[in-house]
Formats: sequence, C-alpha cells, structure tokens
Amino acid sequence: MTSEPPVSQRAVIVLPTTGAFDGRAHRIAAGLAARGHDVTVLARPGPGLAEEAVDPSGYRIRRAGRAVPAGLRTPFRQLRQLQAIASQRARAVAAVAPGSPDVIHAMGLMGLPVGIAVRDRLGGKLIYDARDLYVDAGNLARLPSPFRRLAGALERRWARAADRVVTVNDALADLLRDRLGCGRPLVVLNASPIRPVDEERPRRLHDALGLPAETPIVLYHGGFSPGRGIAELIDAMTEVPGAHLVLLGYGRLEEALRARVAARPDLAGRVSVLPAVAPGELLDWVASADVVAIPIQGDTLNHRLASPNKLFEALAAGVPVVASDLPGMAPIVRELDAGVLVDPARPSSIAAGIRALLDAPPDARAATRARIRAAAAGRYDWPSQFDQLLAECARLTGRPW
Repeated sequence: MTSEPPVSQRAVIVLPTTGAFDGRAHRIAAGLAARGHDVTVLARPGPGLAEEAVDPSGYRIRRAGRAVPAGLRTPFRQLRQLQAIASQRARAVAAVAPGSPDVIHAMGLMGLPVGIAVRDRLGGKLIYDARDLYVDAGNLARLPSPFRRLAGALERRWARAADRVVTVNDALADLLRDRLGCGRPLVVLNASPIRPVDEERPRRLHDALGLPAETPIVLYHGGFSPGRGIAELIDAMTEVPGAHLVLLGYGRLEEALRARVAARPDLAGRVSVLPAVAPGELLDWVASADVVAIPIQGDTLNHRLASPNKLFEALAAGVPVVASDLPGMAPIVRELDAGVLVDPARPSSIAAGIRALLDAPPDARAATRARIRAAAAGRYDWPSQFDQLLAECARLTGRPW
C-alpha cells in the first residue's frame, strides 16, 4: 500500500450490474472503505436484492434504475436503447447519489454515462473503467460494421468526458489509446488478494455437494454467458473419468446448461451447477478445486484479449488452470507455469489438459499449488494493482488516498 496516510474522501462507484457478484468493483470498494474513505456503490436493482445495503467490508450499496430490456432485435434499436437506458438510469442514479463525491469510478460502457451524470450533478473527478472492448464484445460485436462504428463513436464521446481511463491489461490499453483518443489508459489488472499460505485448503465444494474429499474437482466459476466455453467443458468431462465438474455462477445460460447436463446420462452425478457466491467469500470456494477451467472461446476480439477475474482468482488460491491458448491469458499462464493451455473449441483438448494436471502425484500437485500462489504474489496480486489506482486517485484530487 502507499506509504502516505490517506485523507478521508468520498468515492462513488457506478456499476452497470446489480453488484452482487462483481469482483473488481468489490475489491475497489472494500479497499477504499478499509482506508477510511466514504464509499457508495450505485448499482442496478435485481430480484431479491435490497435497494439499500451495507457490505460487510464497510461500503454502502444503493440500487436504482431499470434492468436492460430483452429482445432488442435490430441494430438500430440496440443503439437507441443503449442511449435511452443510459439516459434513464443516469437520472435515477444521480438522484440517489451521495453529495459532493471526490472521485466517481464508472464501471463499463453502461456505467460511463451514468457516471457523467453524477459528476455533472454533484462534481468530482470521473474515472472510466473500460473493463472490456465493448464494441468487440457480446451483442455489439455481432452488429454490422456501420452500427459498430456508431457504438464506438458513442463510447469515444463519453470516454473523452472522463478525467482518466482505466483498463485491465496492456493489450486493451494499447487498443483503447487509439480508439478513444484520450491517452493510454492506466492498467489495473483484475488481480485478487493472495490467499494466506498458512490456511488449510478448504473443502467448500466437497461439503456443498456431499463429495468424498479425494474426489478431484474441476471448477468453472463466473458468468454463464455465450463464448465462455462452458458447453465444451461439459462435453470434455466424458474424457476425464473420476473427476467432478462444478459450474459455480449465474447468468442467462443457466437453464440451457442444466438441460445439457441432464441430456447426458454418461455424465450423471458428475456435473453440478451451484449458485454464485459473494466476492468476499469466493476465494475459499476456488481454493477448494483441483483445477480451474477457463475455456473462453476466441469468437470475439474481446474474448481473445481477455484476462478475466477467474484467472487471477485461481492464481491467488494456488489452483492450476486449464485455459484457452489466447493472447490475453496465455502469456500469464506461461510466465508462471500456472497450468495447461488448450484449444477451447475442442473438448478433447480441454480434457487432455485437465487429465495432465489431475494425473500428477499428490505431492507434486500440492507443490504446484504453493508455487503458483508464491509466483503470483507481488506482481499478479491485488495490493500491487490497487496501489496504482490509489496513486491515480491522489493525482486527480490532490490528496492521498
């Protein structure tokens, strides 16, 4: 952490999501609260979620606005809705934002116009956290090129209204420097705090499923979204005898994934779907696994350059990964010798990678876990990344954070 004592300030973090499972936002909010700052997270409403709550780590959550409507069929309607939803939510969120923030940290493309509205209403310095290449991700990536250019122009106009742009890796920083035209973004990796070495390996997954302690567990955790390779991972498990696959997460593909598992009698009792857990508890669940699978598909530029939370959570827990051999993740996995790189489009390649890790002797596997965790410390851990964000906040406000 920075050596200069922080001066208590007010931070507002604007999310495009409900905030229930947003690891990056949680780490930033919890870290700021721990340093004595007044932190409010402005998020979307969601089923069963309180409009106002206080996280155990000390920051407030306020939820306002509406969810993104489904069924936007045409590119024109998608872009019109992108602007309309942002405008509607900006008004709703600005009305409940705390007064006089020092820094507003807007997460994602849909958080940015809301952050602008809060800044224009209440003042403060605005940070745009460009966590993805939005024009090359999800529905926007599938739009015809003229509409994608319009979406890019919209992001560029909004980003230039920010005081600083932040992103999650060097590849995205280089691309966004040219696309947004507002300087090279500050890189703050999606790293996690390293799990303490002296803590025993937990058995959260085994206990939740009633599995014997010796059963090897392959874990996928995070969003159940297209392009994440979850279907390919399920198919791969037919070639990994004796292991149990756990899908720990949330998202619109959940029912489809459950149906895919139910349609495979050869996988009966070997694949489980569990609900996502809160970011503050996640690392113990990840540490319960023997392998973390990250078979992101190379279907979009955003996916090819992704360095997702789940990779760094695996490193922090000391769990070897089977990851896609794509430019965003492969260099980190190779540098730390943190697992096996595979072709994510081929279930047989995913299966071979999992077997290579699980077939190692127990002593070697234990040594690998300790080595991965130690290798990640100091470079791919959260404190080293958070320090950079604190320094940038201090530069923007003129007072130490």
